[in-house]
Amino acid sequence: MEFTYLGRTGLRVSRLCLGTMNFGPHTEEADAHRIMDVAHEQGINFFDTANVYGFGENKGRTEEIIGSWFAQGEGRRERTVLATKLYGDMGAWPNEGKLSALNIRRAVDASLKRLRTDYIDLYQMHHIDRATPWEEIWQAMEVLVAQGKIIYVGSSNFAGWHLAQAQEAAKARGFLGLASEQSLYNLLERSVELEVVPAAEHYGIGLIPWSPLHGGVLGGVLRKEREGVRRASGRAVETLGVKREQIAQYEDLAAELGHEPGDIALAWLLTRPAVTAPIVGPRTLEQLHAAVRALGVTLDQKTLDRLDEIFPGRRPAPEDYAW
Repeated sequence: MEFTYLGRTGLRVSRLCLGTMNFGPHTEEADAHRIMDVAHEQGINFFDTANVYGFGENKGRTEEIIGSWFAQGEGRRERTVLATKLYGDMGAWPNEGKLSALNIRRAVDASLKRLRTDYIDLYQMHHIDRATPWEEIWQAMEVLVAQGKIIYVGSSNFAGWHLAQAQEAAKARGFLGLASEQSLYNLLERSVELEVVPAAEHYGIGLIPWSPLHGGVLGGVLRKEREGVRRASGRAVETLGVKREQIAQYEDLAAELGHEPGDIALAWLLTRPAVTAPIVGPRTLEQLHAAVRALGVTLDQKTLDRLDEIFPGRRPAPEDYAW
């Protein structure tokens, strides 16, 4: 396994991050435990979750599954860089969501209880809260760091100017600020290249792409349709409706290179500026092994140029749309 630093910090994490969103809704607890054990065996030390995972009436269930895995001991917690998130409403009453100082205090304690640990390595804001000032957010996070409940702070789904706001407010307080940003980023969705990626590079924020296969569309969906293995559903259907020709070219390129399409998509992300580790969210052990396989794929410049032809990217703003 390859390791890198999380942004400008001294924290070393694996080049793949294990996403756990499927644990509970789609993957039973025993199977989830096995996936996490095998992830460690493969050298993956970076795990991501969120307080709302489990969803609906089962919000918090995913954190509980991770907590029961940690409770087995044998160094499971110590070998894991644990990232979780807050923002989504965990109840129907006011102040059970978003980023008020009150909810930050309550949410971290609830996550710690479910996760059966006394600290969180990376505590992430799942979305921007436009109603709460940065002074309030950073003061609350500083308290958690001082209490030893969290070590680093991250964001998710922030715009580039949100990253700038956050970092400048943290700098004024003498606080480290954001260590990472989770964004939707893959060959099909490259909007973050406009402003999020440049901001992350400037401030030394590690970029953690989510949905690296765009809901499975970049994982060989057309071939699987032809073979009768899997039919596109959900967001994939809409994407295929407008991107079928590009996807076909992409799958043909993967075949020429002798690699699985999903391996190409992950390997491409690992070449991108500021990217620390794409999040892979396996439902099964087979999907985990497939993700790890991508680390052995090297893309030469000719292949990278061809991928840009198939899926045109974005230049940093404003040059992307102005002189």
